[in-house]
Amino acid sequence: MTALLYLGTLLAAMAMGMPIAFALLVCAIALMLQLGEFSAQTLAQNMVGGTDNFVLLAVPFFILAGEFMNCGGLSKRIVAMIMAWFGHIRGGLGYVAIVAAILMASVSGSAVADTAALAALLVPMMRSGGYNVPRAAGLIAAGGIIAPVIPPSIAFIIFGVVGGVSITKLFIAGIVPGVLMGVALLVVWAVISRRETATVAPRQLLPTRLRALAEGGWALGLPVIIIGGLKAGIFTPTESAIVAAAYALFVGAVIYRELTWKAVYHALLATAKTTSVVMFLVAAAVVSTYLITIADIPGQLSTLLEPLLDRPKLLLAAMMGIVLIAGMMMDFIPLMLILTPVLLPLCKDADIDPVYFGVLFIINGAIGMITPPVGVVLNVTCGVAKVSFEDLIRGIWPFLAAELAVLVALLIFPDLVTAPLKWFF
Repeated sequence: MTALLYLGTLLAAMAMGMPIAFALLVCAIALMLQLGEFSAQTLAQNMVGGTDNFVLLAVPFFILAGEFMNCGGLSKRIVAMIMAWFGHIRGGLGYVAIVAAILMASVSGSAVADTAALAALLVPMMRSGGYNVPRAAGLIAAGGIIAPVIPPSIAFIIFGVVGGVSITKLFIAGIVPGVLMGVALLVVWAVISRRETATVAPRQLLPTRLRALAEGGWALGLPVIIIGGLKAGIFTPTESAIVAAAYALFVGAVIYRELTWKAVYHALLATAKTTSVVMFLVAAAVVSTYLITIADIPGQLSTLLEPLLDRPKLLLAAMMGIVLIAGMMMDFIPLMLILTPVLLPLCKDADIDPVYFGVLFIINGAIGMITPPVGVVLNVTCGVAKVSFEDLIRGIWPFLAAELAVLVALLIFPDLVTAPLKWFF
């Protein structure tokens, strides 16, 4: 009864057009009234306490690092570097888009920011080069969702805070799956690009390639610093976010000299706006999570799925189906904040590694960003690439299928996620 009340209140609030954060608060109040324990003080304390978390400081700093990266010319030079080395191959711009998506994911951790930057840089080139634009835009959108999977990942930070899971372990566990997503896109593009009649860029001379590599090398230093620092225990994930922002600021302002005071102001303003939205969502979700625990909704769901508790893979498959369906209708961060406190206790009951579950959850939620009808990355790509939503859906499906295949492979072979953890720790 309590679980149905929570779900019904949430769906009703969303159907009325209420923002997700307020819908979560309404759910919490409904549960309080059901339990006969309504307290405005409890609501306020949990909201304040939910955001009073040192780990969450990583969110604004990683967002800021992404803004500095785009304003300071790091994104542009990553693309130019890959163009110099692979642009002459048939379908070369597609390979550039995929490799650039992987490299930019290891710098910013934001799917929307990475997709917007790549679409703005590459779609005009692909359009003028004679590529199938909806398919090219679909490739860029599919590459953009690698960002939440490869560290540094804002999604992993939020999941770790809400679920009480080690963020460092999530970061390391996401590397191989993120690269596999990129490899899957490369394979699909290699097959599709055989039919492309686009013009091929001329092969660049070795001095030009080396010069592009030298310029792009500064941008590539950021993921090396972050992963190396975490491995050596020099800094925590939160401190790595500050290092990332400072490094991106230094490279953009001092090395590339493209980050002006005006650009810094706009980057800070954009970061503040995005952070305020994310933090309010987290605060509301913490209140909802507290009431979910008090009402024992995970226990009720555990009773419902009890036949699957001794069959972890079937249980995981069922949960991934729930996440996939919910991801088609809900944005990524609200999806995490709503489902994590409900599903994660089931994983613990079934003795499923929470880090492994977190990686699958994040990949699944990221795929939801390129599935209709919501698909925030789809909408961003449509706006930047000037492609209709219907055309983009037709262009993206081969790449969407490839990333779903990676998710299934990780479900069947968990060592792809857990083996790097054993080496790292």
